[in-house]
Amino acid sequence: MGDESQTYTVDEALSALGFGKFQILVLAYAGMGWVAEAMEMMLLSFVGPSVQSAWGLSSQEESLISSVVFAGMLVGSYSWGIVSDKHGRRKGFLITAIITAGAGFLSAFAPNFISLIILRCLVGIGLGGGPVLSSWFLEFIPAPERGTWMVVFSAFWTLGTIFEASLAWFVMPSLGWRWLVAFSAFPSSLLLLFYGVTPESPRYFCMKGRRNDALGVLEKISRMNRKKLPLGIFVLDHQIELHAKCMELEDTHLLSPRKSGSRTPNGMASSKEGASSLSMLFSPELVKSTLLLWVVFFGNAFSYYGLVLLTTELNNGHNKCIPGELQSNESHQDISYRDIFITSFAEFPGLLLSAATVDRFGRKLSMSVMFFLCCVVLLPLVFHQPEGLTTGLLFGARICITATFTVVYIYAPEIYPTSVRTTGVGVASSVGRIGGMACPLVAVGLVHGCHQTAAIILFEIVIFLSGICVMLFPFETKGLKLSDSLTISN
Repeated sequence: MGDESQTYTVDEALSALGFGKFQILVLAYAGMGWVAEAMEMMLLSFVGPSVQSAWGLSSQEESLISSVVFAGMLVGSYSWGIVSDKHGRRKGFLITAIITAGAGFLSAFAPNFISLIILRCLVGIGLGGGPVLSSWFLEFIPAPERGTWMVVFSAFWTLGTIFEASLAWFVMPSLGWRWLVAFSAFPSSLLLLFYGVTPESPRYFCMKGRRNDALGVLEKISRMNRKKLPLGIFVLDHQIELHAKCMELEDTHLLSPRKSGSRTPNGMASSKEGASSLSMLFSPELVKSTLLLWVVFFGNAFSYYGLVLLTTELNNGHNKCIPGELQSNESHQDISYRDIFITSFAEFPGLLLSAATVDRFGRKLSMSVMFFLCCVVLLPLVFHQPEGLTTGLLFGARICITATFTVVYIYAPEIYPTSVRTTGVGVASSVGRIGGMACPLVAVGLVHGCHQTAAIILFEIVIFLSGICVMLFPFETKGLKLSDSLTISN
C-alpha cells in the first residue's frame, strides 16, 4: 500500500535521470537529420543558377527548382506528422530518410529539367519529416533543460549550412552541380545506417497506453545514464488518468488504439484517421495557438530562406540591374559562394542569442524582440547599398531570424500534447513551407525585375506581423512540463 501511494510520470523520471549519455546519442542521431535538411535547403542557393546556366532555363524555371522542394515539404510535413503520431516517431523518420536519401542521389543523375523537378519534389517530401526528429528529441529532454538543449540541437542546422556552403565553394568550380547534389544526400543515408539502434519515445508509448514499453525505455535511459528512477510505481501522465476517470474509462484503455472511440474528446485518442489529429489542433484550447503559430512559421520560413537567396541576388545584381538576365561570369560565382559562406556564420551568434534568452526571458519575449530587431536591420536595404554594407546587413538580419527560427522550434512542440505533438508541429511547418515556396519568387523575381525596394518592404511587413503574432500567443512555456493530453476546461 505504501508503494502504491508513491508514483512518478515520464516528466518526473526524465528529471531524475537527467541529461546523460543516452540523450547525447539521441542528440547525435537527430542532429544528423537536421544537418541533412540544412544541406538540402542550402543546396538551393547553388543548384538553381548553375542548372539555369547549363540548361538555358528562364528565371521562372530556376525559381521552380526551389519552389518544388518547398511544395514537397508542404505535403511531407503534414503527412509525416500524422504518421508519427499514429505509428510512432521512429517509423516517421525512417520513411523520410529513405525518400530523402534516394531521391537526393537520383537528382544528381537527372537527364532533364522535368525529371530534376520531380526528384527535387520527392526530396522535399522527405525533408518534411524534419519536425518529427525535433519532436522526438524534445521528448527525451528533462523540462528544466529543454530550452538549452533544443538550442544545441539547432546548432546542427547551422553546421549543415556552413558545411554545404564550404562544400559548394570547393566542389562547384571543379566538379559541377551534380557532384554537389550527390554529396549533399550523404547525411540522410547515415540516418538509415544507424536506424536500428534508435529508441521510440516513451511519451509516445504513454500516449498509446503502452506503460510497460515506456518503462522499458526509461529503464534503458537509467542504465546508460547511471542514475536511478524515482521510487514508486510508474504511471501515465496524471492528466490522462484524471481524464479517464471523468470519462469513466480504465486508465490502460483510455489511449489504446483499439479502444478509442467517439466518446474521446476532440478525437484525441483516435488512431484510425489523421483527420482526428488535425481537428484536435482546432479545439478551443489550441485553436488560437495553432493559427498564430502558422503565421509565425510562415513568416520565419519566408524570411529565412528569402535572406539566404537575397545574399546572392542583391550582391549579384544591385550594381547592374538587368531585368530577366543573370550575370554568369566566374567572379560572379565566386562572390556568391563567399557571401553565402560569410552570412552562414551569422547563425552561430543567432544560436548564442537563443541560448542566452530562451530560458531566461522566455520563448515569447525572445522571439518578438528578434523579429522587430530584424526589421530594423533590414530597413536600409530598401535602397541600394554598397556590397560590403549589404552583406553586413544581411548578416545581422540572419542572426535575428536564426534566433527566432530556433526558438519557435522549441516553443511549437511545447504547446501541443503528446497525442498531436508531431502533427501540430508538422502542419505548422507545412504552412512555413508555403512561405518557402513564395520566397524564391520574391527574392529572385522582384530583384531580377529591378524591384529591390518592393522586395525588402514585403519582407519587412511579413517579419513585423510575425513579431506581433508572437506577442499574442496565449501562454509562455518556459519551464513547463510537456503535456500528454489536454486538460478539460471547467
